[in-house]
Amino acid sequence: MGQSAAFFDLDKTVIAKSSALAFGRPFYRDGLISRRDVVKSAYAQLMFRLGGADEQTMARTRDYLAALCKGWKVEQVRQIVAETLEELINPYVYAEAAVLIGEHQAAGRDVVLVSASGDEMVRPIGELLGVTDVIATRMGIVDGRYSGEVEFYAAGASKVSEVRQLAEKRGYDLAQCYAYSDSNSDLPLLQAVGHPSVVNPDRALRRVALERAWPVLEFRHPIPLGRRLRERPAVPLTAAALSVGVGVAIGIAIYGRHRRMRAAPA
Repeated sequence: MGQSAAFFDLDKTVIAKSSALAFGRPFYRDGLISRRDVVKSAYAQLMFRLGGADEQTMARTRDYLAALCKGWKVEQVRQIVAETLEELINPYVYAEAAVLIGEHQAAGRDVVLVSASGDEMVRPIGELLGVTDVIATRMGIVDGRYSGEVEFYAAGASKVSEVRQLAEKRGYDLAQCYAYSDSNSDLPLLQAVGHPSVVNPDRALRRVALERAWPVLEFRHPIPLGRRLRERPAVPLTAAALSVGVGVAIGIAIYGRHRRMRAAPA
């Protein structure tokens, strides 16, 4: 048996929000984006999530991202992220995810964050969680500014390619590895490992998970780092794994409505 690793998607899996959109307010405040950009970014993020693994949707999102940040100073972005990380990200880390990450690390597995958000955002979030290995979108940089080119877009099948390269480099046995995600766009990643689990899954991914008898985890307790160090999550991690027909919760964002359906325990 080779070494093992656990690969975690970020948005709605480890944190209870979109990492890309979380920094919209300080980006707007510092003049990097306009109000119109904020709305378009939110819409692009929503379409990406609703579109799942559709290649055209991912390509449009990638191209919009490249055009939006062209000309931005890289150091300015890094400074904004560093200054606002405590306020905008720390309170939204799922306690259940933090515990699960710690359990994998205690078992001797490497933990890797795998996210379509930019490396300048994902890597500091990883450091907040005690995770140093990151696979994230990398933008082209020329003279300290983003060039408008995307060197690597960490979405869909591209995530898997990077995961396989890392596995080959480090000697991971992917059959012994774990992966966690909420989005159907990460189905290729989940299929690439021997131990896939879905977290707060979208409707399409929930259906796949139930068909394949993959564990379904519901993370509901975002807790700031200080409290996570003092307290265990209110719901034990094992209780977050839901069997077929229990605790189905689907948010329909485009209608602004929320429905919750619960099946009686067996």
